Amino acid sequence: MEEQTKQKYELDVDIEHVGQRLDFFITDALNGHFSRTYVKKIIESGDVTVNDVFQKPRYIVSFGDHVKAQVPDLVPMAADPENIPLDIVFEDDQIIVVNKPVGLVVHPAPGHYSGTLVNALLYHCNELSTTGGVLRPGIVHRLDRDTSGLIVAVKTDSAHRCLAEQFKNKTAGRKYIALVKGVVQFDNGIINEPIGRHHVERKKMAVSVEGKEAITHYKVIKRFEDFTELEVSLETGRTHQIRVHLAYIGYPILGDKVYGSSKGLNRPALHAKMLRVVHPVTKVPMDFEVPLAKDMKDLINKGIL
Repeated sequence: MEEQTKQKYELDVDIEHVGQRLDFFITDALNGHFSRTYVKKIIESGDVTVNDVFQKPRYIVSFGDHVKAQVPDLVPMAADPENIPLDIVFEDDQIIVVNKPVGLVVHPAPGHYSGTLVNALLYHCNELSTTGGVLRPGIVHRLDRDTSGLIVAVKTDSAHRCLAEQFKNKTAGRKYIALVKGVVQFDNGIINEPIGRHHVERKKMAVSVEGKEAITHYKVIKRFEDFTELEVSLETGRTHQIRVHLAYIGYPILGDKVYGSSKGLNRPALHAKMLRVVHPVTKVPMDFEVPLAKDMKDLINKGIL
């Protein structure tokens, strides 16, 4: 995967721009080279500070404010097909279910020009839905780069609408396996805490009263000496939801350096093990399950960190 370079800018607010929103100011100051929507995403991702403090796009700039921005080069206008092997669990003329490996990004975005699941799907499939746009064809839901396991993509726009509705209405089901630091006390539980951007580290998410509703269910599968295997399911789909919620209750996912535990694996020990969807044409419920990724399975067999 090719890493994008970032252009660094340092900008001082002059009289002409006083009173503008931060995203408007940066867009104007860079002569419209980047769209305001793109600039807004850069601010929200934590690549912009004002007087060395992270601010939101709606922040109103004042005279003399010193703005630092790291702006990734724009991603391509459309994704290109690439011959990347896929572990296909199921495929027909409407949907394709893939067992995604660790390290595979789902779709092109800042930082990843190529080498994504979308690039692989474009090479393999004759057709993908266009509802998600030219950089996300066929994509209905996502997994983090270092989360392994099941993901479904769609080939037609009608299938996209159908599955998107299922995920929205929670009639589509997903279950994850997580290995967490510590011995979880209760056999099961519900975490109902809102999630939003971290107030200081803008590239992270956090439990926040200003965030959006987030509900996570967990159940203990097996307890070990110093870690626990959990089955996790979601009622909502916030960014990094499982990782944030489990860290919040004191049981961070093993290998998750961002949210509190570097032990166990070289990546967050999270695997999308089970998936249920209703076929968009036949209306038959379909259940899929894949084995744990090898690194998680090896740790469980070892039984100790």
